[in-house]
Amino acid sequence: MGAMTAPPSFPITPLLPGIRAALAVAPRLVLEAPPGAGKTTQVPLALLDAPWLEGRKIVMLEPRRIAARAAAQFMARQLGEELGRTVGYRIRFESRTSAATRIEVVTEGILTRLIQDDPELAGIGAILFDEFHERHLAADLGAALALDVQATLRPDLRLVVMSATLDGERIARWLDAPRLSSPGRSFPVRIEHPPARAQESPEQHLARVVRQALAENEGDVLAFLPGRREIARAQALLAQQSASLPSPVGRGAGGEGSTVAGRSASTGPSSAPAGAPSPDGRREGMEIEIVALHGELSLAEQQLALAPADPGTRRVVLATNVAESSVTLPGIRAVVDSGLAREPRFDPNTGFTRLETVFVSQASADQRAGRAGRVAEGAAYRLWPQSRRLEPSRTAEIVQAELSGLALELAAWGVTADGAAALLWLDPPPAGALAQARELLAQLGALDADGRITALGRRMLELGATPRLGAAALRAPPERLALVADLLALMEARSPLRGEAARSDDFRARVAALHAWRDRRGGGTPGVQADAGALAAIEQAAKGWRRRLDVRTAASGVPDSHAVGDLLLHAFPDRVARRDVANPLRYTLASGRGACLAEQTALLGEPWLVALDLRHEARDSLILAAAPLDPRVLEAELPHGFARERVARWNEARGAAEAFEERRFGAIVLERRSVPVRPEDALPALIAAVRDRGLDALPWSEAAQRLRLRVQALRGWMPELGLPDLSDARLLATLGDWLAPHLAGKRRLDALAAEELSQALAAMLDYEQRRALDAQAPDSLVVPSGQARRLEYVPGAPPVLAVKLQELFGLADTPRVAGGRVPVTLHLLSPAGRPIQVTQDLRGFWERTYPEVKKELKGRYPRHPWPDDPWTATPTHRAKPRAG
Repeated sequence: MGAMTAPPSFPITPLLPGIRAALAVAPRLVLEAPPGAGKTTQVPLALLDAPWLEGRKIVMLEPRRIAARAAAQFMARQLGEELGRTVGYRIRFESRTSAATRIEVVTEGILTRLIQDDPELAGIGAILFDEFHERHLAADLGAALALDVQATLRPDLRLVVMSATLDGERIARWLDAPRLSSPGRSFPVRIEHPPARAQESPEQHLARVVRQALAENEGDVLAFLPGRREIARAQALLAQQSASLPSPVGRGAGGEGSTVAGRSASTGPSSAPAGAPSPDGRREGMEIEIVALHGELSLAEQQLALAPADPGTRRVVLATNVAESSVTLPGIRAVVDSGLAREPRFDPNTGFTRLETVFVSQASADQRAGRAGRVAEGAAYRLWPQSRRLEPSRTAEIVQAELSGLALELAAWGVTADGAAALLWLDPPPAGALAQARELLAQLGALDADGRITALGRRMLELGATPRLGAAALRAPPERLALVADLLALMEARSPLRGEAARSDDFRARVAALHAWRDRRGGGTPGVQADAGALAAIEQAAKGWRRRLDVRTAASGVPDSHAVGDLLLHAFPDRVARRDVANPLRYTLASGRGACLAEQTALLGEPWLVALDLRHEARDSLILAAAPLDPRVLEAELPHGFARERVARWNEARGAAEAFEERRFGAIVLERRSVPVRPEDALPALIAAVRDRGLDALPWSEAAQRLRLRVQALRGWMPELGLPDLSDARLLATLGDWLAPHLAGKRRLDALAAEELSQALAAMLDYEQRRALDAQAPDSLVVPSGQARRLEYVPGAPPVLAVKLQELFGLADTPRVAGGRVPVTLHLLSPAGRPIQVTQDLRGFWERTYPEVKKELKGRYPRHPWPDDPWTATPTHRAKPRAG
């Protein structure tokens, strides 16, 4: 070990002995420390000589590659060593470690691979989960697996969960662990919400506020944007304005020019003396350097952004949320925050994960603002209205991401389809998304029929690509592996095409741009609008994939017209699409969904496609990127996807069932011929027709409808009778039970008679239930006149009895049903059948209302009886006979 430099003082330094002491007696610890406290770099170093570690390795999971490199470099410098000795890092396609490495900073799936490859974690004494509040899927999975290892194989393994903004109490309960907090170091930060001006784009708004921040504050400015494209636009805009970028009064003078995006631009008249203020308050000669910071930069570009600015230079750092935590940006005194970030969102309707631009949480906004208060008082300018309310914290990725990678890892760990709950999750994976992921893995050949991982599935994990892309890579012929490496890199990156070319939905255009750039050794792509920086990043990823695939030579030139689609169909067998005969822009996907090309498509006329990117629409999805494929390759490579079946369906126009023999790939019909309808064909088609059209498609008699209403009413009044549910929803759900026996042998719905339907309904009640129904919810009541009058049953209300007043003479109390629980609603009618009164209190009517009714109606209906005493009068449904 080299000479260790004097350890700098960090806010977390006083807490380090407590951290060591806690881990000496407990195997788990929750550590809360705000950004800048030093937890990322000081905690691993403080634990290196802990007795319980016994010389073993510390592995720290860092969610971002930039932060992983920076943390490892900082710790190595503190030890006075080269990176890769005591401290090293491993990220995708890049490693700086040696046999002497004791602190290893890892990212993404590296920790999962360590645990899967060696569940005992030999030689590892502690795992630290940094920035756990970001709730990345890899961190949640790694923590669940590490807890399982600790519980079953390695009780001596130490686990530390560290975060800047964390629900520490909830995490501590989950881990059953003590909780320590560091106060951090921060200065007051002034919060402002400068509004956008009319007709001002988001980048113009940000550039204007950056100028304001430079004028009002000392030091450097950190601006947060959602992604690389927005950074590039803001960078170009600020570069155009570089000659007028201000500096505050009191800032030291710099050189003669201003470095903007790697080139010099004057900040004022060259004749002005160095350090002399100009009329607008700027110091002449001050340099303004504009740098970008995002995950797609090269290592050298990232190191440039993280390094301190030269003396006399002020910086504007345009960053994604990689700058929220973990990385140190010296000299920041002002933050300009768009409030936006780009996060993955899984759409179960399309099966795709799409990066969406979303508002950050309040916790993230506070972290961003805190960057301005690390070294002195600062200011944060938020580019959203103060009235907007943000979500308190970030949503865990596990509850909104596509889970095929997680499902494959669980299968490799031995977790079966019904055993995900066996692991201890902070937030368990949603059951529906996990089931959908397992279906996809089975289709890709990664899981067998019992949900166990296959040999192909294990090779997918070793490769490290997503399951879809892993399936494509591992099924490709050897001569195509160089092209596969390019496809893996291109599929994982944003399109490098720009301008009009960016609108192309032909994925082959991206391949062509990469190959043209490569063949000209990065010298540009004539005739193609493409981002050279994006192509360089894609080329770096492609090199990594070539190493993993053991390919020594890169692909070049223009691939065969079907080569891209033929390779990627293994990744997206459910996205294989065939053009509709009637509409050249519309396709049917193997999954059964419809999809359309845009009007200005570059793929017009292609009979077969594999859709690589879709946007879900209300009806058909829009194909955003696709590649043509050769159907002969489809038959040769995916023979298990083809089937020949006899199918029956309902023909609405004919009102009858029809049968076909079909040859299909998934839901795509390749051949179809009509065949005679068999009884076993017709019945499913008839049931499907009723389910699709609803119960109104059946020939209901009035008696059958009344029976349903009576049963449903009595079910509510007397649930103890256990009457069947005859609601629309239940009848539609059970058509195969009650209706199918009466449809057997029929080929048309109109062959079902109303009497047969009534019998089917009546058969759902046994003898005792029918007796109870007739007794407690009768179809009619016999009134005092001796006549049977029908009861009308209304859902959710008492039954109604409409009867002429004269027929109820002598009846004192309102009739009741359901064992006396429900009074009947009486509609008392005049002799002409017109309503007189609606009541459930017949006694009250005779006592209070009848005298008035008699007085009003006796003269109008003189031939009908209107006795003074209705209690003793003879009930009748007839008029008095005429005099002789």
